[in-house]
Amino acid sequence: MNKHEPWQLTAEAAERYERYVARYILAPWAPLLVDAARLAAGDRVLDVACGTGVVTRAAAGRVGPAGHVVGVDLNPGMIAVARSLPAPIGVPIEWIERSALDLQLTDASVDVVLCQQALPFFPDKAVALQEMRRVLDHGGRLALSVWNSLGLYNSAVGEALARFISNETAVQFLSSRRQAPAREELEHLATEAGFPDVELRVSRINVHLPHLDKFTLGHLAATPFAAIIAAADSATRQQIGASVMKQLQRYADGDGVTYPEETHVLTAQVR
Repeated sequence: MNKHEPWQLTAEAAERYERYVARYILAPWAPLLVDAARLAAGDRVLDVACGTGVVTRAAAGRVGPAGHVVGVDLNPGMIAVARSLPAPIGVPIEWIERSALDLQLTDASVDVVLCQQALPFFPDKAVALQEMRRVLDHGGRLALSVWNSLGLYNSAVGEALARFISNETAVQFLSSRRQAPAREELEHLATEAGFPDVELRVSRINVHLPHLDKFTLGHLAATPFAAIIAAADSATRQQIGASVMKQLQRYADGDGVTYPEETHVLTAQVR
């Protein structure tokens, strides 16, 4: 794990992250975040802690060829996967391996900053938000999302890990959601970073995950706990998947589950 930010993945895990986390857990939210930012053709956009780029590519599709889109992430594996995926036709994306705490971009150089579910991973959230504020031009907009609960699926995975692996692994798996700033802290952090007129709302959608017995193991292989899960015997791994599937059985929809999820979405505009 990196000394600046804790969620570091191998190249193989980053590929799995795109296949499981980005596609199924994060992608459904991407249009809502770019909607919240009110993206327009020609906007200059920065996606902070972009991961494999699901929000970055959604933003590029909105701003079009006249815009400029940059995705920044500290994890080289994430950036490598992001670069390997096709961008919207005619809309180049610049991918940069860099920390959210030191963006090294010019002051007032972007119109919109996006950040999806990454704030809890930053070792200094205040500095990260100050950097986002610094690079925004006059009239620039911030749109940032942060989970506001453990969520049904993550809670089920945490319970399965505690039962079949260890309580420590379960606690670590759930740590990013547990450490997510609550409403009051989010508003305070943004205001202290220099964002006026902060707005915070709860956004809700239904999320679909396929065949949880297999999906859960694929998801865990896309986390820093991949080696721990891989070291478990086959019976234990099967028990983890079966446990999660059983816990969410009431949300079964034929080829998996569809369950309600919600998140905080914070928006602000620079005067």
